[in-house]
Amino acid sequence: MPRKIVSDFDNKKGSIMKRIIFLLGLCMIFFGCGAATIPTLSVDEQNAGWKSLFDGKTFDGWRGFKTDRVPDGWRITKKGELYFKPKGKGDIMTAGEFGDFELKLEWKISEGGNSGIFFWVTEDDEYSWKTGPEMQVLDNTRHKDGVDPRTSAGANYALHAPIRDVTHKAGEYNEARLIVKGTHIEHWFNGVKIVEYEIGSPEWEALVAQSKFATTPKYGRNRKGHIVLQDHGDKVWYRNISIRPL
Repeated sequence: MPRKIVSDFDNKKGSIMKRIIFLLGLCMIFFGCGAATIPTLSVDEQNAGWKSLFDGKTFDGWRGFKTDRVPDGWRITKKGELYFKPKGKGDIMTAGEFGDFELKLEWKISEGGNSGIFFWVTEDDEYSWKTGPEMQVLDNTRHKDGVDPRTSAGANYALHAPIRDVTHKAGEYNEARLIVKGTHIEHWFNGVKIVEYEIGSPEWEALVAQSKFATTPKYGRNRKGHIVLQDHGDKVWYRNISIRPL
């Protein structure tokens, strides 16, 4: 084969290989393990009133409990997750307050880990749990609170047990929905309604009176407040956090 033809062939081959490498690089950026999962809402979700609470890139709309800054332990991962690193300390909460709403998000807990999602939290007491009811986030298999259904994952912490355990194993994401309409509350995990209760009902009042909340007079009494993600000293991840008013 003449030298010029060989040279032209090699140049074309090299150009093709460069294009292939470039395209593979793009695929790794968009679909690889390090790719960010930036939250997006569909047109139907937006029309239904859903709004993103976490953009996967910044802490806009979030701050610490009883502080204007974000506690040191909270980070945003390259995958667009809200992540708590145990070396830090402090609950993180929405800057805004919410009354009647539907919240949806995904959570993942470390082995033996514990966290929680609180609502109607106000800052007129020492801790988030002293005003806001909690939807428990937990590794049921390895954490001691998983033994008692009333403190297991998905429970209305210490008061109402889930109908059954529908959580995935530690290290895997779970879908959660929290519906708050007046005093009617529902907890949903992975498409299953696992807890339902009425704040202020005779049953609820009796359960509170028999629990650690008996000495916290502001617990569950607000009808509006912040949404809080708890620092319980363990690694936990949250993503795709959105809300709509009811």
